Amino acid sequence: MRPSPRLFWLLTGWLIWAVFASLWPALIAYWVAGGITLVLFVAQDGWLAWRQAMPRIVRKAAHSMPVGVWREVSLEIDNPLPQKSVVRVFDHYPPACDMEDLPLTFILAPQTRALASYRLRFTARGEHSFAGIEILVDSPFGLLRRRAFIDAPHRARVYPNFAAVAKYALLATDNHLSQIGVRQRRRRGEGLSFHQLREYREGDTPRQIDWKATARVNKLISREYQDERDQQIMFLLDCGNRMRAKEENSLSHFDEALNALLLLAHVALRQGDAVGCMSFGHDTRLIPARKGHAALNHLMERLFDLEPGSNSPDYRAAATHIAKTVHKRSLVLILTNLRDEDGEELHDAIEVLRRRHLVLLASLRETAVQQLTGQPRNTFETALEAAAALQYISARNATIERLKRSGAYVLDVTPTALPIALVNRYLDFKSSGAL
Repeated sequence: MRPSPRLFWLLTGWLIWAVFASLWPALIAYWVAGGITLVLFVAQDGWLAWRQAMPRIVRKAAHSMPVGVWREVSLEIDNPLPQKSVVRVFDHYPPACDMEDLPLTFILAPQTRALASYRLRFTARGEHSFAGIEILVDSPFGLLRRRAFIDAPHRARVYPNFAAVAKYALLATDNHLSQIGVRQRRRRGEGLSFHQLREYREGDTPRQIDWKATARVNKLISREYQDERDQQIMFLLDCGNRMRAKEENSLSHFDEALNALLLLAHVALRQGDAVGCMSFGHDTRLIPARKGHAALNHLMERLFDLEPGSNSPDYRAAATHIAKTVHKRSLVLILTNLRDEDGEELHDAIEVLRRRHLVLLASLRETAVQQLTGQPRNTFETALEAAAALQYISARNATIERLKRSGAYVLDVTPTALPIALVNRYLDFKSSGAL
């Protein structure tokens, strides 16, 4: 039990009355009687509050939620009492959340049910637990509030934000991929594997014409090709300390890389390719390449709680492990945050992978460093920061150029540009026959 604001106001009035009673002794008897009456009312109110049935409350929340997206959690409350009840509710949500609209206040008519909701946004992936629900119920006279803690455990799995994947799937259905920057490579002419026969179209090359089919139907028939299917994509996902970097008002580099991985996995699976992944640098998880619609769900289940650690990435060890375990020629995508000091180790790792695989290094560029070069240099400190940023960018660019000269493909983009850039580069590889 705890006192309500109404009781505090009554006590304040009683104390003010005590001031007047000290000035006019004739009022002391009435002041004492008022105090005794107030104590009896509080005792009676507390006894009634203790005996009355507590409201029943149920939380309704999804078991799966995307990180960084606002979602509603509903609370349904039942008033079993034959009189009006005022209930204040606070839900003990997980710590890794932003929250709006709590606590909630319910004014319930006798024996009725009410539904209200609040919003929360998870700031970290993984499995999170809701604890109980705390309620404060006004006593019949409104002088006290009875506190109760209702045990209502609930576990929610927070996945990467797959909105980009869903958007891609919707646009792919409507053939509007250019709206998100994906350049379609479907060609009328030659490709890599035979797809079907069709009537001749203006622009078809003579090599496409199937003369036997043309002779049978007495009109020009062309062969149509499509990009080769049944290829394999392996992601090497850096879980080292650099991937914890975070741009202003955005997700961490690791979360951006994970979103890009899921989008490209979805695209590759739609193309008929197999997709696998290996994380390195902190938590090593090897997910063998799989095909089909279930492969994307399998990837999400294995990666949704993966977080970057405090270790530095070991590119050589990761490359050696992939070389030993993945025997089919694959497109190996290294998702990392490249630094200039990585040149030697990355060069060796890429050389190990290039013996069998096609390698693409996708590095996330830190925009904060680029912004330092454009700031006004009014003081010695700002000039020093700009000079250090320029030196870092120059050394990093030199490392990237060296990797390109050694035969590696390098994609150096900002975190937010990574998903679409990866998809476009993958489609380039498919259409060119490099894989």
